[in-house]
Amino acid sequence: NIFTWQPSYFSDLDETLPTILQVFNNILHKCGLQCEGASAEPQKLEERVNVTPGNMPLQELKDIVLYLCDTCTTLWAFLDVFPLACQTFQKHEFCYRLASFYESAIPELESAIKKRHYEDNSVFADLWRRISHSRKKMIEAFHVLINQVCLQPILE
Repeated sequence: NIFTWQPSYFSDLDETLPTILQVFNNILHKCGLQCEGASAEPQKLEERVNVTPGNMPLQELKDIVLYLCDTCTTLWAFLDVFPLACQTFQKHEFCYRLASFYESAIPELESAIKKRHYEDNSVFADLWRRISHSRKKMIEAFHVLINQVCLQPILE
């Protein structure tokens, strides 16, 4: 494992985590959703738009779902392969932030995917498969975090 050979990578990971959290904030912003404490910056009044997953263009919805799917799969794979990183994630309140994101975004995205009318039903099937996969990987990443941060210390 590269972290064993180069322990300073833990500080690199620590510095990178705000960027990872920003990915989730960006998705919320693009969907017109905001997560409690999601942004430290005030929102400009002219930036306020009524875009929701239900009324955004189909291509934009596809892009968001693909981005989310890629992010969640990568996040889970990293934590699954390197569970020692969980302590660093926890320092950034990652469990809270991930749960809050999940609660805000997933129901909205699922609802938008279900309610939209598609010319090609394969687009619906692909979006539904990817949002379901994203949901599953978020839950699995959360389980890895809880197991490593909360349960393993009790068992040891």
